[in-house]
Amino acid sequence: MTNSTARKVTANLSLTLDGRYHGPGGPGDFAAFAPYVTSEVARDHMNLMWENATTALLGRINAEGFLGYWPSVAEDENADPRDRGYAKWLVDTEKVVFSSTLTEAPWERTRVVNAPAADVVTELKATGAGDILVNSSASIIQPLLAADLLDRLYLMIFPEIAGGGRRLFDDGLPTSTWTLTHQRTGKMGELAMVYDRAR
Repeated sequence: MTNSTARKVTANLSLTLDGRYHGPGGPGDFAAFAPYVTSEVARDHMNLMWENATTALLGRINAEGFLGYWPSVAEDENADPRDRGYAKWLVDTEKVVFSSTLTEAPWERTRVVNAPAADVVTELKATGAGDILVNSSASIIQPLLAADLLDRLYLMIFPEIAGGGRRLFDDGLPTSTWTLTHQRTGKMGELAMVYDRAR
């Protein structure tokens, strides 16, 4: 068995009331999410999730989308300080991008892996310090839930029913118990919640 450090494996994702992480239009359909992602509660929640993290895990689609957006926010002196803080952290931190198609890393301080998420996370937990944060990438979160490797979930729940799209919690996951350690409600009814795995 691989030795493990005290590194926590954390993940963040936004969901609709019907549990979708994107709308019926496919992976780029965030119409139900748009009104809420820049709320005070959502921005404060984002700060919570990265403050102890030293490694970011991203799926290819998110990595490419984030690359097109966050580096410019890091440079924008007029950006919300919380957005800029996250952007600077993301640009500067160690990143692991999961992809079977990328041949070279899309960012500095990034490595591309084509391996099962559980294997990569087990390897990361064996060295280093600080949280390992899965950044809004359900394709990584789901296999980590299946392997019971997640220690914390940062969830935003938006008061919308998308009516279609992919769900985070599919049937067949192992049973597990989680403790609510933080919650906050926004003015539009959005909920920010932090759940820790009870072991």
